[in-house]
Amino acid sequence: MLVSNSNRTARLHYMANGFRVIAPGDHVLCAVTGARIPLDALRYWNVARQEAYASAQVALDAMTG
Repeated sequence: MLVSNSNRTARLHYMANGFRVIAPGDHVLCAVTGARIPLDALRYWNVARQEAYASAQVALDAMTG
């Protein structure tokens, strides 16, 4: 049986210059807003916290708030 990654939340390991897929999926969830972030649109994350963020502003808010 072929399992689709569509509508599955991926588990990632965030690194300084990219990320590694731990469990396949097509998106991750923003750690602050809970918004779905397609993997091809993921641009902001925190390596130390291992969190993804939906936008630069949300990332800034998370790191300064």
